[in-house]
Amino acid sequence: MCVITLRPHHLLCTQSYEGRGYSPEFVANMNRITGKLRNDSDMQIRLTCGTDHLCTACPNKVAENTCSTDEHVRLLDQRVMDTFQLEETTYNYQALIRKMRVGATPEIVKKICGDCSWYLNDSCCIQKCMATSL
Repeated sequence: MCVITLRPHHLLCTQSYEGRGYSPEFVANMNRITGKLRNDSDMQIRLTCGTDHLCTACPNKVAENTCSTDEHVRLLDQRVMDTFQLEETTYNYQALIRKMRVGATPEIVKKICGDCSWYLNDSCCIQKCMATSL
């Protein structure tokens, strides 16, 4: 069984992803992974507060479990973990997203993502996604 490793804050990123990113390699990787997550109802993920499968093609990845914006992304991860009472363990991706939708309000998403550069420059569609679902 394929298990995709995700940072907690990437649970939100994968919901709002619209095909844009840091580089063509990053976009190709995001397209591949979000496609699997969105289309396979049995897809399992392992939450980790370190680099994950989305990070493999990110230009901000410095080394394994180290990002050039490490302090910031670790804060985002902790906010998601605390808000949705998550642990670094394995989950069914779609079941977890359904659970998160129950508690995700625009105010909560802004509290979690409000200082993210993607959110701030409107490159993230999470605000629009919240109108219908996470």
